Amino acid sequence: MQFEFPGTLGVPDGRYLARGSEGERVLVVETIGAPPPPRRRRRRPREAGPSAEPDPLPLTRITIARAEEPFGSAEEAESWLGDAIASEESIDAVVAAGAALLNRTLHAHAAARGDAIGAAVLPEQASGVRIGHGSGKEVASGRFSMAREVDVRGGSSKRRQREQELQPQARIAAVLAGREQIDACETLIPRARTDLDAGRAREAALQLRVGLEALLVELDGALADPDHEKDMAELQARRSEAGEAANAALLGDLPSNQEHNVSELLTICERVLRRRRVLRG
Repeated sequence: MQFEFPGTLGVPDGRYLARGSEGERVLVVETIGAPPPPRRRRRRPREAGPSAEPDPLPLTRITIARAEEPFGSAEEAESWLGDAIASEESIDAVVAAGAALLNRTLHAHAAARGDAIGAAVLPEQASGVRIGHGSGKEVASGRFSMAREVDVRGGSSKRRQREQELQPQARIAAVLAGREQIDACETLIPRARTDLDAGRAREAALQLRVGLEALLVELDGALADPDHEKDMAELQARRSEAGEAANAALLGDLPSNQEHNVSELLTICERVLRRRRVLRG
């Protein structure tokens, strides 16, 4: 799996070994056309002409290769590649796994730097996406024996359709113009989802507790819709589950039943937020 992103992502160039439930993966970070190192002293401000051309951007290439089980032959590797690109769903699965590891890396980088909020990327932000196979030496340097360019922006998969239903342009305009404000739950609930999808159940439980409390206050009576009222009533009835999960998260890993509760409650919260966005247009 390979992504190319305009600009830099912050993670130093190099090779990183990642271990997880999916096995061992090697993540290779390579900045192409890297800017020169910062000067010890800043340049003085210079005059910029009215039609000054922007400086060219570097390109960050991220290559993710499985490391624990090499293919037995070139034919086996080609068969895997054929299966991986056989449908939009199979492509989405491979791309999502690669993006998850990349965002795990960005999260670790942010924590190491002490950043308040770690940057996360979406596959759609990449200028190029490839799925392929190669020798250990090739993939360790971001190269392939055989690869296919894949389109992660177009298509009609269910994920893409959901994204298209929630075009944010009108909402951005309303917020900037002062006609609407962003509720706290709109920030807290997506953070909880990011943590849960990345396997950080403890952080997700802690985020969910405050996000759920904010949602119950901020979206109370927000829609005259029976489904909205039903979901809000269920969240109100189960709010203690969020508190119990958060308390458990302070002590260590969540039991499986509480992680399941966090996932269910988070799904309901997201449904409430999504419904309001859709019905408000």
